Amino acid sequence: MRRYTVEQKLKSAVAFLIILTVLPYVVSVFANGVDVSGDDSGTPFYVRVRIPDTEEADGVAEVEWTEYLAGILAKEMPQDSGKEALKAQAVLIRTQIYRNLDGMEDKILTEDYLSKEELRKRWGAEEFEKIYNRYVRAVEETDDTALMYGDTYAWTPFHQSSAGKTRSAAEAMGTDEYPYVAVRECPLDMEADDEIQVLTFTYGEIQKLCRDFLVAAPDNEQAEAGVSFEDLEITKYDSAGYVSEMRIGETICTGDQFRDALSLPSGAFSFSEGEASGGDGVKDTVKITTTGKGHGLGMSLWTAEQMAEEGKTYEEILSFFFEGTELRKDIQETELF
Repeated sequence: MRRYTVEQKLKSAVAFLIILTVLPYVVSVFANGVDVSGDDSGTPFYVRVRIPDTEEADGVAEVEWTEYLAGILAKEMPQDSGKEALKAQAVLIRTQIYRNLDGMEDKILTEDYLSKEELRKRWGAEEFEKIYNRYVRAVEETDDTALMYGDTYAWTPFHQSSAGKTRSAAEAMGTDEYPYVAVRECPLDMEADDEIQVLTFTYGEIQKLCRDFLVAAPDNEQAEAGVSFEDLEITKYDSAGYVSEMRIGETICTGDQFRDALSLPSGAFSFSEGEASGGDGVKDTVKITTTGKGHGLGMSLWTAEQMAEEGKTYEEILSFFFEGTELRKDIQETELF
């Protein structure tokens, strides 16, 4: 009986020592997640990425697949993003890469990403592991998952915030190929950072920036006369409030053409007459007020974040923005590269 008691005490002591050894790791996992940024999580899968200024031949380097996806995600999403919003965006990134690979012969990826070294400099050595692991977990917890429409990978555009509604691809692009990219009510976007911006241009700047699609040639009388406030007219909006058609003098263009030419934050904009930039009192500027950030198609990152804060899962977020698609969770990367 006494021998049994001693053995039990020895076993208890050994168990106690094991707990003391393992406990810090367990606590760390619950607090920060498993450290999956190292090389001890299995054999890593590498992809070929075109990187400017790389020392590799032909400007192509081999990058670990998870690191590549996490680096794109970190480039697009702030470090305080919600877990489910990060996972939704990770699926969109993966899906778009798979979609591009379908028509790619050399299988060399070109999407810009932030390397671990770049992110370590951005966040600092002390915070790097904790922050970086959040992005890696979003990638790994949606591993092998893509958004499908029928038998094809879905087109998965996204933007920072809409003008209160996301846009229809049929209206914006004139195609019925993406019926799942449709108008979605996003009223919370109106509270987004820099949602409304006012930019000022001279008429000369507008004429110069839009010259590529203006009817007037550089050397004719109308081009020399320049653009005036009366020459700027919005003639049509789409159902989400974005400019779909406008007039510059005698030229009809799309709102997206104008937005791209002037690098405007959004294609939802309006005009108002500005002030005189010179000392002659002649008003030669126009104010352009924009609403939203980005093209307005697909997923609004701002609304996705708000949905995540409300407890929505990444599956629910993607279902809202891309209704009619489905998540396929058995994709094998090695079959695509």
